[in-house]
Amino acid sequence: MNNKWIRKDDKVVILSGNDRGQTGVVLGRRKDRIVVQGVNVRKKHVRQQQKGKGEIVSIEMPIHISNVALCDDEDRPIRPKVAMNEDGSKELYYLKNNEKKVIRTIKKKRQ
Repeated sequence: MNNKWIRKDDKVVILSGNDRGQTGVVLGRRKDRIVVQGVNVRKKHVRQQQKGKGEIVSIEMPIHISNVALCDDEDRPIRPKVAMNEDGSKELYYLKNNEKKVIRTIKKKRQ
């Protein structure tokens, strides 16, 4: 599945791993790894600072982008497609019951 369209603030579903089936919002992306809210949570021991004390913090760790897919409102994975508009901008969409549902518009083509 092609995941190059996944960005920050997109809703995704986990396809494989311990968190399979969970959904979450993408918090960040770096190349081929993304951080999803509430998924792949690990404990980290934070050292004592001058003020305060040490503690154990739960943080989300990155997962590979091939293990996630964009999802619709019903948390089912979708296959995004791209179409050109008349004004030269691209539109990211998916088909549901032969009906076109727009996810977002992609940047306008340079003149």
